[in-house]
Amino acid sequence: MSKFFAFAFSMAVVLAPTLTLAQEGDAAAGKTVFNKCMACHNVDTDKAKVGPSLKGVIGRQPGTVEGFKYSKAMVDFGAGKVWDEALLAAYLPDPRGLVKGTKMAFAGLKTDKEVADVIAYLKQFSEPQ
Repeated sequence: MSKFFAFAFSMAVVLAPTLTLAQEGDAAAGKTVFNKCMACHNVDTDKAKVGPSLKGVIGRQPGTVEGFKYSKAMVDFGAGKVWDEALLAAYLPDPRGLVKGTKMAFAGLKTDKEVADVIAYLKQFSEPQ
């Protein structure tokens, strides 16, 4: 039994760096993924489109861009929260599942890689944390 735990521990030590790297996004790839978002959002200006600007989204409270009319569901969801990598990672795969009643029609990003890449891309347009 102790050999099993020793093996499991050594595998965890070997695989941990790989798992961490898998979570790191590629901003260049994220720019391509962001093409799915561009019809409704922009990231390089504060101007809203169908959806709010995502410039500076990381570090901002959800549902609070001045001048944008959010659904009550998004405003309620945002209370006491801040968009960070973890919250975006939970939201982007299934926005309507996480925020029931949101106006956002997008079904979500399909893979963990797409999510990580688009977060890396968005980080370029947010203040350093």
